[in-house]
Amino acid sequence: DSWTTINTTGAPAGRSSHAAVWTGSQMIVWGGAIFSGPPTYTSTYFADGGRYTPTTNSWTSVTTTGAPGGRVDFTAVWTGSQMVVWGGYSGSTFWNDGARYDPTGNNWSSMNPTGAPSGRAAHTAVWTGSVMIVWGGFGNLSGQLNDGGRYNPTGDTWTTVSTTAAPSVRFFHTAVWTGSQMIVWGGNGFSGTLNDGGRYSPTANTWTEMATFGPSPAPSAPCYHTAVWTGSEMIVWGGYVSGPLNDGGRYNPTANTWTPVSIVGSPAARHQHTAVWTGSEMIVWGGLGSSSVLNDGGRYNPTVNTWTAVTNSGAPTARKYHTAVWTGSEMIVWGGFGSSSVLNDGGRYNPTGNTWTAVSAFNSPSGRNGHTAVWTGFEMIVWGGSSMDLVGPVPGLNDGGRYYAGGD
Repeated sequence: DSWTTINTTGAPAGRSSHAAVWTGSQMIVWGGAIFSGPPTYTSTYFADGGRYTPTTNSWTSVTTTGAPGGRVDFTAVWTGSQMVVWGGYSGSTFWNDGARYDPTGNNWSSMNPTGAPSGRAAHTAVWTGSVMIVWGGFGNLSGQLNDGGRYNPTGDTWTTVSTTAAPSVRFFHTAVWTGSQMIVWGGNGFSGTLNDGGRYSPTANTWTEMATFGPSPAPSAPCYHTAVWTGSEMIVWGGYVSGPLNDGGRYNPTANTWTPVSIVGSPAARHQHTAVWTGSEMIVWGGLGSSSVLNDGGRYNPTVNTWTAVTNSGAPTARKYHTAVWTGSEMIVWGGFGSSSVLNDGGRYNPTGNTWTAVSAFNSPSGRNGHTAVWTGFEMIVWGGSSMDLVGPVPGLNDGGRYYAGGD
C-alpha cells in the first residue's frame, strides 16, 4: 500500500482532458489542454505528449513530427502496436483527421483522409481487434451527427459506416463492443436526451434497431450515464434527465430485449459516477446526486437482478470527477472533486468482504480531478488533471504517482 512519485523530468506540460493508453509496458499520454480563467479566458491545446515507463520511472517525449494538431474531446485507441488518435476540437475547429503513433519507433504515420468522416468531437470510438469504428458526435456544420467510419490501420483505409437504419443524431452517447457488434445507446439529440440506439455489424456494414419496448421498456433517456459490457449484455445505469436517475436496464443483443435493472435496494439517483464490471457484478460508486456529491454506491448482480449496498464504513469522502479502476479483485477509487475542493485520497473496495481499505496518503499526488488512471496489471498510474473544479478555470498538472496496493 504505497505511492511512488512519478518523475517530472521530461514529463509533458500540465494538462487535463488528455488521453492515456497502456501499451503493456508504458503509459502514453497525448493531447489535452489548459483553460485559464479571468481576465484572459485563454485556452492552450496540446499536440504533444510523453511515454512513461514505470520500471525506470522515466519519461520519453512523444515526437511532434507528423503529430496531429492540438485538441480535446478526441478519441484514442490502442491497437496492440499503435495508438490511433482521431477527431476532437480546438477552439473553433472540429477535426476530421488524426494519426497513428508507434512507440517502438517514436514516429507518427498520417491517416489517409479519403473517406474519413466529417470533423467532430464528443463522438465514440471502439477497437474491434482489426478496425477502429468512429460514430456520432457533434460537428460544426450540421451539429449532432449519426454517421461514422471504419478505419483499418493495416491498409490505412476508411470505409463509410452505413446510415441506413442508423440511430438518430447524437453526442455524449455510449458505445460498447460485443466481440461482433458495436452497440450505441442514449446521448443528446436534437430534441434532448435519448433512450434508443442501434447495433452495428462491421462485417455486414448494417445497423439493427434496438428494441425500445417489449417485453420490458428501455431505461429512461439519460445523458452522463454509464454502460458496461458483461460478455452477454450491456448494462446501462444512472445519468441525468431534468435531474439525476437511479434506474437502468440490461440489453441482450441476441434476443433484442431489455430487462429492467431492479430499483429495489438500488443506490440513490446520480450522474458523473463511476461503474466497473468485475466479471460477475457492476459496481457503481460516487457521483453527483440531486443536491450534493455522494460517497455511497451499490453492487448489481444481473444473474439474479439484485443490488447489494456498498458499505459506507471506511469509504472515501463524497466526490465526482474521480477515477475508478478494477484490479481483478478490488475497485480502486481515487481523486476527484468533493463538496468544495479537489481531493488526493481514495479507497480500495473489496466486494467479497464488502470492505473498504484507505489508499495511503503518504507520498500521494496532489489533489486533482480530470486526471487519467490506468491499471498496469500491477499498479495504478495517475497522471495530469486539474487542481480546480472543471467548471471553472482549469490549470493543468504534469505530475502523478504510481499506486501499489500490496500483495504479490
